[in-house]
Amino acid sequence: MSALLRAVDAAAITSSGPADGARAPASPARLEPAALPDDELLALVLGGAGARAAARAILDEVGIAGLAQLCVSDGRPLGRTRTVRLLAAAELGRRVAGAWPPPGWRIRSPADLAERLLPAMGHLEREELRSVLLNTKNVVTGMVIVYAGNLAGSSVRIGEVFRDAVRRQAASMVVVHNHPSGDPSPSAEDLRITRELAEAGRLLDIDLLDHLVIGHGRWVSLRALGAL
Repeated sequence: MSALLRAVDAAAITSSGPADGARAPASPARLEPAALPDDELLALVLGGAGARAAARAILDEVGIAGLAQLCVSDGRPLGRTRTVRLLAAAELGRRVAGAWPPPGWRIRSPADLAERLLPAMGHLEREELRSVLLNTKNVVTGMVIVYAGNLAGSSVRIGEVFRDAVRRQAASMVVVHNHPSGDPSPSAEDLRITRELAEAGRLLDIDLLDHLVIGHGRWVSLRALGAL
């Protein structure tokens, strides 16, 4: 952590004050956010008087996972300003987590990709299907959102899924989609689509390495299940 971030962290802790019920660290300048409990970390985001109490109240109401599902109208007991601040921080976290890695990132296992996409896709309220393109060394060359919305089996066109892979001359690809319900267990439609994608990949000479299903904090590899 940079000196600037440490200074910001120390100032934020100090501003909440002991009257807010927050414990006073012995050396706030050395504070690492990863070491904080959930309520103190959230209090840093909320800021201002009573931040610790407000953080405890919202965590008691919705839990840490529920923060990702808040909207501005659900702002009690935070109020509109703090709710907007919290939503902005959550969205920033999602964007950072979903930011593409530096050039040369190589996929060695399903977990490499699934764990990278889990924060960005695990709590989406609508379904998305993405194709991740790789070269002959399994280095990621791009990712494309193919569909967003209701992914009924009949709406998934195999040609659309492979379009960018063909155009960019990808050697292989991984298909990823999420289940807004939070349960990543593959449906019968997921299995059928996987078989059709694998067959199309063989015809196009583009290997379908895996089909990952993302849920809330969990994911499933259809290759690991024997569907590929």
